[in-house]
Amino acid sequence: MDPDIVFEAVIIEWRGPAPFLFAAVPDEHVGAIRHAAMTESYGWGVVPVVAIVGDSEFATSLFPRDGGYLLPVKVAVQKSARVGLGDRIHVRMRVGRPGRR
Repeated sequence: MDPDIVFEAVIIEWRGPAPFLFAAVPDEHVGAIRHAAMTESYGWGVVPVVAIVGDSEFATSLFPRDGGYLLPVKVAVQKSARVGLGDRIHVRMRVGRPGRR
């Protein structure tokens, strides 16, 4: 399996933990994420990832929601990539912590 997961998604708002803006990971990638999370997750259903949006690479954790996952889009990433609610973004990410391949 290619360690990189690549997709496009529309930024949505969800009343949950800050920063409140997220990108829903397409269903086609959920199985691969669950498989990788078996060795990478640190519990509570969250999955650590390193993601790239625009020129910004950042570490975060996917949040489980309705059988899938939401990728938090940090405020610094929103500003750097000049994106916000309703914008379509291109995401490249891998499950795991920074510095691990």
